[in-house]
Amino acid sequence: MSAETTRIAMVCVQNAGRSQMATAYAEREREARGLADAVEIRSGGTHPAESVHDVVLEAMDEEGIDLSDRAPREITEAELEACDYVATMGCSTLELDADADVRDWNLEDPHGRDLESVREIREDVKARVEALFGEIEAERSE
Repeated sequence: MSAETTRIAMVCVQNAGRSQMATAYAEREREARGLADAVEIRSGGTHPAESVHDVVLEAMDEEGIDLSDRAPREITEAELEACDYVATMGCSTLELDADADVRDWNLEDPHGRDLESVREIREDVKARVEALFGEIEAERSE
């Protein structure tokens, strides 16, 4: 198994919805797969909002994940360039001059959506995070 830390970033414009959900699921996957010492997770936005969207808080609370203490933050280009994987949520024009594996997940924005719509987005985010961690786990075991 690789001894190097795998760094991933979950990025969107406001860091108030999709990237917050993705980060929470990534933290859950990291623990469930026993990768706490092997995977570093970063989250941020290019133009952070004031707070995590209320409907996102509600949808994640249904999953037993409390995001009420999270605050959107800006992520720097240097932070992103230090990552192995960068997942943008569908709102990025991100152009990195780095070796990171950049993926645009093209997810709907939960801001202003009803709870049912946000639940669908949440499930899409969860599936993508699980798939990414499957790849990371496979790569680390090579």
